[in-house]
Amino acid sequence: MSDQEDLKAETKSLLKTEVSAKLSGSLDMNEPHVLSIEELNLSIKQLLEGQFNLVWVRGEVSNFKAHTSGHYYFSLKDQKSQISAVMFRGFGSRLKFKPVDGMEVIVRGRISVYEPRGNYQVLCEMMEPVGAGALQKAFEQLKEKLKSEGLFEAARKKPLPTLPKHLAVVTSPTGAAIRDILNILSRRAPWLEVTVVPTVVQGESAAEKICEALANAQKIPDIDVIILGRGGGSVEDMWCFNDEKLARQIAASQIPVISAVGHEIDFTISDFVADLRAPTPSAAAELVAKSSQELTNRLQQLRKLLDLGLQKHFKAWEQKLQILTKGLVDPQKKLQDLNLRNDDLVNRLQMAMERLFSDRLYELQILEKRLGTPLTIVLERKRKLEFLRQRLDRSAVRHVEIRQSQLQRWFSVLDTLSPLKVVDRGYSIVKKDKDIIKSTSQIRSGDLLNITLAQGSIDARVEKINESIGGASGL
Repeated sequence: MSDQEDLKAETKSLLKTEVSAKLSGSLDMNEPHVLSIEELNLSIKQLLEGQFNLVWVRGEVSNFKAHTSGHYYFSLKDQKSQISAVMFRGFGSRLKFKPVDGMEVIVRGRISVYEPRGNYQVLCEMMEPVGAGALQKAFEQLKEKLKSEGLFEAARKKPLPTLPKHLAVVTSPTGAAIRDILNILSRRAPWLEVTVVPTVVQGESAAEKICEALANAQKIPDIDVIILGRGGGSVEDMWCFNDEKLARQIAASQIPVISAVGHEIDFTISDFVADLRAPTPSAAAELVAKSSQELTNRLQQLRKLLDLGLQKHFKAWEQKLQILTKGLVDPQKKLQDLNLRNDDLVNRLQMAMERLFSDRLYELQILEKRLGTPLTIVLERKRKLEFLRQRLDRSAVRHVEIRQSQLQRWFSVLDTLSPLKVVDRGYSIVKKDKDIIKSTSQIRSGDLLNITLAQGSIDARVEKINESIGGASGL
């Protein structure tokens, strides 16, 4: 007999003993003690909750429902039986995953009986998917190891080029991810050259194959960016992207690598070491090929998204308030106080957001004024250029005037020192063959001389030379 069958037999025995004790006072009188439904359910509740203080149960999730209150209602089943289960919001908020139908889990909880309906169920306090616990532990250990080595630091990550020309995509050539990437790139950046490096992205040998494909992509000439990714899947399907060798190869890449694995809620080690993490393969393509319209309208889009988020937030609070209002059984006064409190918080939130918008708008206006328009900058540069040209013209004129004044002074000095000034005073210059005669030793009788006067010149022949100082000879 299995442990489960022993537990059922023991439960039946304890229940029979409890009910017999309730009826023991009337057995001697041969009259049965009739129990009310409330008494019977209370006895069963005390019996079960007292016997099963804490249990561990393994089973498959079915009929899962996440209530608007935050509580999870579902059933746990195996091949032969099933049991109802509930996890209240306080415990459910601690889960790092969302249960879904068909997921095999292990839960820890207590057995509880809901008296109004006579149903018993497991009040779950902890839940862990079967088979994912070991993987999660390995994931966290590798993540902590690489983080301590600095592989996740933003300082070591390379920025993406603004306008890449050649892109390599390392993924499965038959998956939906490559089709999404190519469709988006053909629409947003038809000029971008794309090289698909095929590889398997699932299975035991996938990590090694991805490393080989990534190495081949890095050898392609003129590659600007590499996208590494695949579509969504289970933790086991995407486990190849948690490989340590692959992580180190991504970190050592000289080419920027974008990790685009799974959906937005999926995280792998590749996401942390890559230069950029994209929530989906489609988002990776959009990050590589940013359109000009997207850049110019970014501020407006952010504001619209913020407005929509606030509206959804307010609507969610209104719906939650309506649900709480319907479920309240407290006096009307408490409900009115809660409504007033909610209105006050909404008003304060609206005022805070209005102040925030006003401050950001003012800062934007200041930045716009400080930045100025291209036309204003060009005009300012033209005015500065004209001012510099005028200064250059004035400086050139002044420089020429100074040089002319200096030249005039030099001309005056030269004119003062000129031999012609001596001639003007009654002297003459005597030359022989263009050499100036200063002594009688330079001439001989019969030499032809040229005498320069203040007015004209004379050609003469030497007839007699007088050697005495101050003497004269006839020529």
